[in-house]
Amino acid sequence: MKKVLVLGAGLVAGPLVRYLLDVGSFFVTVASRTVEKAQALLGGASNGQALALNVKDEAALEALIAAHDLSISLLPYAYHPKVAALCVKHRCQMVTTSYVKPEMQALDGEAKAAGVILLNEIGVDPGIDHMSAMEVIHRIKAQGGRLVSFTSNTGGLPSPEANTNPFGYKFSWAPRGVVLAGKNPARYLNDGQVVDVPGPELFSHHWPCPIVGFGELEVYPNRDSMPYTKAYGIPEVTSMFRGTLRYPGWCETMKALVDLGWLDETEREEIRGLTYRQLLARMLGSGTEELRSRLASFLQVHPDGEVVRKLDWLGLLSDDPIPTTDTTYLDVLASRMLAKMTYAPGERDMLVMQHEFIVEHADRTERIISTMVDYGIPHGDTSMSRLVGLPAAIAARMILQGE
Repeated sequence: MKKVLVLGAGLVAGPLVRYLLDVGSFFVTVASRTVEKAQALLGGASNGQALALNVKDEAALEALIAAHDLSISLLPYAYHPKVAALCVKHRCQMVTTSYVKPEMQALDGEAKAAGVILLNEIGVDPGIDHMSAMEVIHRIKAQGGRLVSFTSNTGGLPSPEANTNPFGYKFSWAPRGVVLAGKNPARYLNDGQVVDVPGPELFSHHWPCPIVGFGELEVYPNRDSMPYTKAYGIPEVTSMFRGTLRYPGWCETMKALVDLGWLDETEREEIRGLTYRQLLARMLGSGTEELRSRLASFLQVHPDGEVVRKLDWLGLLSDDPIPTTDTTYLDVLASRMLAKMTYAPGERDMLVMQHEFIVEHADRTERIISTMVDYGIPHGDTSMSRLVGLPAAIAARMILQGE
């Protein structure tokens, strides 16, 4: 029986673990910092075991990897290169759902020499987006078409009935990663011109995006789109764009938070003991009197406008004390978002993905739209957990079964 090691028992792990257990031909070890979470995922299955693991204990991590045929890392992406290096050393196959970072790419030669597959980007975005795009691209080429423009937009959002807060967004887990993504620079190809977007300007680059059968969302650039012209085998395109979808208004509000400095990760002891109102006043270099007007003036928006109302709703103008555990502006923002913007029991999330292909044929130009809208299950798996976890689980099964 092949042995699979799942590192991490977070919110996308459930569908993945259940799939591997149900296949029946694998023994599944779930290793987590909190062993109770791992036990809950396994549900007493006879072909599984739960172990406590501190991933920073490299000896314990190495021993586990060496004892398994394939490792699936659901850890934060910063740990993937360490896991990958140990997988190569012990000839253990590896699967992750994260983007390929330079540290991971650097292991490619060693992995190939050792006969080890390091399969990355096999979740939803990245993952399903690649596969669904390539399915259409292959069909276009088979029909003799020439692809001149490709756009791919994806977003995880509350379903319409769960969209109940002014931000139009909710978190299933800690917001830090979503918020930090707002610091990423972006790059894309537009009508033959490369567009570079610095991180601080990311949320200034957004526009409406109609979703077939759903309605209008807004989109902003998602990292560097340029490598995908080569990865998808479409160097001939004159436009190449990958974007992130949100409900309208998200980008304007996030730009305000960026401009105010809320994404700063500098440790600041002076935050301790302050209220949100006092901290915001310090960030603006003003007193707490007439703070709403001062905030609006800084942002160059109306004091009663949507952006200021959203920041007020979040509590950034309140007299509530800041938790003593928050020591950076980013910590303060993330903890406030988590307190105000989480899913209630039974609420559904939603995953939206839409590709647009502009194709030139000998006698016509064709526009192809490919759309996916998927919803979570009330009191069950989220859409995000299924669409991230199941592709990775299926890939793991295929690798171990030699498919």
